[in-house]
Amino acid sequence: MSRPICWAVLIAAATIVTPSFATSPDWSQVGKALGKGGTALPDGVYRVGLPRTDLKVSLDGVSLKPGFALGGWIAFDPMGSQTMVMGDIVLTQDEVNPVMKKLEESGIEITALHNHLLRSEPMTLYMHLFGQGDPVTLATALHAGLALSKTPMESAASGAAQPQASAQQIDFDTAAVDQAIGRKGKANGGVYQFTIPRAETITDSGMAVPVSMGTAIGINFQPTGGGKAAITGDFVLIASEVNPVLKALRENGIEVTAVHNHMLDDQPRLFFMHFWANDDAAKLARGLKAALDKMNLANS
Repeated sequence: MSRPICWAVLIAAATIVTPSFATSPDWSQVGKALGKGGTALPDGVYRVGLPRTDLKVSLDGVSLKPGFALGGWIAFDPMGSQTMVMGDIVLTQDEVNPVMKKLEESGIEITALHNHLLRSEPMTLYMHLFGQGDPVTLATALHAGLALSKTPMESAASGAAQPQASAQQIDFDTAAVDQAIGRKGKANGGVYQFTIPRAETITDSGMAVPVSMGTAIGINFQPTGGGKAAITGDFVLIASEVNPVLKALRENGIEVTAVHNHMLDDQPRLFFMHFWANDDAAKLARGLKAALDKMNLANS
């Protein structure tokens, strides 16, 4: 699942200080500059979803839903007079270099580029980014980069009734999955999702990174029939957790498909582990819980 992440706060020496804001940025102008509107979240972050609904990607015979493994995003977090932006955009191989060149020329930092899955057709790559400054200027730069991809930028105005419909598409036992994981999931676009924050405060470049900017564990279940589900997502780990979590996943029949960074100056240093399996949903949930038990998580 892509980060999320993800996602204001300033640090003086080793002390985190919460800034005060006279007014929030005009998010309507930010959305206009980006070319797509988003949602102002309770933690103050403005988040714009960028799912690759234009792509038809399959893996091991499973047709992947956009919200399952193709859900890019951009998130803006105000910090005093400026704004921090982070994102995770989904690209095809031929889109990577043009988008990267344009973002780099516009002052947007590229903090990671990698796969999430193995054997998927066509192959998708995930580009993480970071920027600081005026939010409209940042959004304008991001628009210029995204314009060199085929990322759909239209808002899904007709999707108002989608959440109720998506809940009916989850044909495995969600109660059993919730019980196994020890947390409550949520149906979204035919995918059953968990967002689980870590216990620590995460910072990047001296600024606190909220959960909505990609610092939480993301777990997605996509029904594949007969009580089975495909799973993917990412575990957000400190160094000492990487191999215990990897071992727990593999011992439970869950394939580890990538281990990498998403940020450059994060504290504590984080590693993101992506995974894949397609099996009985409750069985996979128990395997995921075995991995979650190796991590320092916030209380549910």
